[in-house]
Amino acid sequence: MAHSGRRDSPELPDFSLLKRLARDQLIYLLEQLPGKKDLFIEADLMSPLDRIANVSTLKQHEVDKLYKVEYKPIISTSDQLCFLIRPRIQTVKWICDVANADKAAGKFRRYKIIFAPQKFYACEVMMEEQGIFGDVTTDEWSFYLLPLDDDIISMELPEFFRDNFLAGDQRWVRTAGSALHLLHSLYGPFSKLYGIGRCSKMAYESWREQVEEGEQKARIAEIGKVFLIDRDVDFVTPLCSQVVYEGLVDDIFRIKCGCVEFGPDVSSSDKSIKVMLNSQDKVGLMPKDYRSLKAQYLQSYGVDHLLTFANLRQLGLLVEQQQGETLTVMESKVGKLVNDKTAGKLTDAFSSLAKKSNFRALSRKLSLVPKSDAEYDLRVPRDMAYIFSGAYVPLSCKLIEQVLERDGWTGLEEVARLLNGHEFAVTGSNGADLKVRNDAQRIILVMFLGGCTFSEISALRFLGRERGYKFIVVTTAITNSSRLIEALLDNRV
Repeated sequence: MAHSGRRDSPELPDFSLLKRLARDQLIYLLEQLPGKKDLFIEADLMSPLDRIANVSTLKQHEVDKLYKVEYKPIISTSDQLCFLIRPRIQTVKWICDVANADKAAGKFRRYKIIFAPQKFYACEVMMEEQGIFGDVTTDEWSFYLLPLDDDIISMELPEFFRDNFLAGDQRWVRTAGSALHLLHSLYGPFSKLYGIGRCSKMAYESWREQVEEGEQKARIAEIGKVFLIDRDVDFVTPLCSQVVYEGLVDDIFRIKCGCVEFGPDVSSSDKSIKVMLNSQDKVGLMPKDYRSLKAQYLQSYGVDHLLTFANLRQLGLLVEQQQGETLTVMESKVGKLVNDKTAGKLTDAFSSLAKKSNFRALSRKLSLVPKSDAEYDLRVPRDMAYIFSGAYVPLSCKLIEQVLERDGWTGLEEVARLLNGHEFAVTGSNGADLKVRNDAQRIILVMFLGGCTFSEISALRFLGRERGYKFIVVTTAITNSSRLIEALLDNRV
């Protein structure tokens, strides 16, 4: 969706460098296996790879055939196999099965695994247990950041939300710290860092460790301030029905890596078409209802989804209303925006969410629901609530606005307490030998750990236009209500 800025808005850094670095490193890694080879690519890496290095580029570096990882016996006849994968046990086990099947058949091949963005110790343990550790070479493709637009950068790690916030697996924290370190190395130094949330605090600490370990070089700062925020600070916003252009397209057609694919039913032809989308493109319940919904859902979809209800309860997104609890007028108004797609109907799950996240008090303190009942003209938006037709200002974005205004958390101590703390505001690198571009202080990088919605991106763009800032959104993945719920439905043990 096109967006214009104030005349005095600063120019954004050139993030195309991130793509070039990723492409050059991948080419280097492929060349470490000289000669013709077949490349097996994990499904969720195919779209990012297409944005970085197309098929012709791979062919130029002796990639003969490309296959998608499908967890079944392979048909490749090549003597060299290269696997571009995420650090997942299931995928590593499949590669072990391929290698061991070759051994049993007396077939000699060379194998190379490229982990993106990094390999985990558990993957090496699996290879050792399966007896192929010495038969396979491994490398890491440090692919941390993919620019999707002038002001949107994705880590393309949709599993970050579930692994960190539901399963308590913190293995991606250092990855987030490394992504921040890469941005700092190329576009820093940062003058100030703010954050809230346990994961954000750990990602910041990981970044600090990497900065201290590395060599400090004098360079011109192109990004002034950084704000790190955990997804669980604000669960309400991603559960609201999006009404901004990209959000609606994403909800209906699904946007992957900044691209949307329209099938024949939409394209009016016998082929699907892909369209790039960027800025240049011209919940929970009364006990009786809760038990009824749970019973009907389990009868329809199976008892395996007992884990789904446990996941929802754990995050506070679906719990029974306690005696004496009632919805306020404010909660009823915002509740209309919350769409429970698993049940196919609007619910009052908002009540339980409000209970866990202290949303009532937060809404009052931050004025998240505009008081005016006057008609809201979307052509002339007054505030960030325009992204929800004037009904609600996203908590995450309001929090960012308030902290930037105060240059810290002073005056927001009660808000931070209601959000379970872990807030911080620290001075970054301000050495005398470091030069700062004149307008760098008005460029704010916001990193969402656990996913960000197109609605939040639109809200921050609006805030930037109003205040003369330019926001850069860095996220572990683009999310929405469907993806959030799908993460809860994924009942891996």
